[in-house]
Amino acid sequence: MRRRVCHVAVVTICLLSCCLSGCSSKASAQPVSGPEAPLITEGKGLFRSHEFRSTLKALPGWLRVMESASRTSERYMHCDPAVDTCSAAALSWQKIVRQAQNQTAMEQLRQVNRYFNRWPYRLDQDVYGVSDYWATPEEFLHLSGDCEDYSIAKYYALRELGFPDQSLRIVLLKDTIRNIAHAVLAVELDNERYILDNMSDLVLSHLQYEHYVPQYSVNESYRWAHIAPGTIY
Repeated sequence: MRRRVCHVAVVTICLLSCCLSGCSSKASAQPVSGPEAPLITEGKGLFRSHEFRSTLKALPGWLRVMESASRTSERYMHCDPAVDTCSAAALSWQKIVRQAQNQTAMEQLRQVNRYFNRWPYRLDQDVYGVSDYWATPEEFLHLSGDCEDYSIAKYYALRELGFPDQSLRIVLLKDTIRNIAHAVLAVELDNERYILDNMSDLVLSHLQYEHYVPQYSVNESYRWAHIAPGTIY
């Protein structure tokens, strides 16, 4: 499988430290090196992290997507090819939603993941001329995109299929095997969290991805910062 590089923002080490210590100036709050340095233990969040919820500020790309994505999905679903001139994007959107709507929730995850993974991977720099751009589902269907763009399209397809906002998150993370930034969609279902990844058509529990280190995640309501287990503080 070819290497897919994804240019996405990551939470800085300073921000991560602030989540734990409140940015205290005391020496005890500073990172410690050496064999005696304490490590963050496993948490109950995504990829065994500790999660810290906050508001959706300073995420202009995601805010821009949210402004139009739900309206676009509704417009696509109401387009009737028998009487209207429906775009290829609208027909593609209708196809996956209608194929999946009578399936079990798990099968819907598999079908949505597999369907959008067929789009070719394209860097933001090549498509939009910038290093980091969050595409709407409409833009993705027309132009394709990179890892967070796959996740956004899957997010809104699942929203159209009835998955609630609180069960979905776009997760920005580091792939420690490839040493690159990456993004996936996490879906909570039956008290488990499953990962929809453009790198694979498999839909697996987040606990099976030990090489993924989450940085932050978002849905339509909140943003979460993540502290991964094993981090030195």
